[in-house]
Order: sequence, then structure tokens, then C-alpha cells
Amino acid sequence: MLQDARTIRYYQTLTDAFVELWNRGYRTDDMRIYLDGYLAALRTSNTIEAYLIHRLEEEATRFLFDGSNFAVTQPEPEPDYY
Repeated sequence: MLQDARTIRYYQTLTDAFVELWNRGYRTDDMRIYLDGYLAALRTSNTIEAYLIHRLEEEATRFLFDGSNFAVTQPEPEPDYY
């Protein structure tokens, strides 16, 4: 569980990006590459501690591989009044 405010903001940014990428047609493999690049940038910039980056990676990976986060909702059919 993430508790650091900055790490939580990074997590929210990542999960929002995952959903946006999914809606654009990207799939899990592509989003995993995106996650790897994002985490590499965080490690290089030293904005947060290494153990927080590791926790962020665990939580983001868990989000990424949970199918319910990317469920496609079907619109309900409207009743035919004719």
C-alpha cells in the first residue's frame, strides 16, 4: 500500500495513462513497456527513494494485470417503443 503523497500522485498518473492507452487500442505488453520507461525515468531523476519506486512498480503492475480495470462496458440497449 502506497502512503507517500508523491508516490501516490505518480501511481495515479500511471493508472490514468494505462486507461488512456487502453482506450487508444494499446494492450498490456505496450503498457508494460511504458511502465518500464516511466520507472527508469524516476530512478534516473532520483525524485523518490528506490524502495518507493519498487512499491510503485508492484502496485502499478498489479493494476495493469487486473482485467477489471480495463473492462469494456456495453451500452444498455434502449427499449423499442415502435
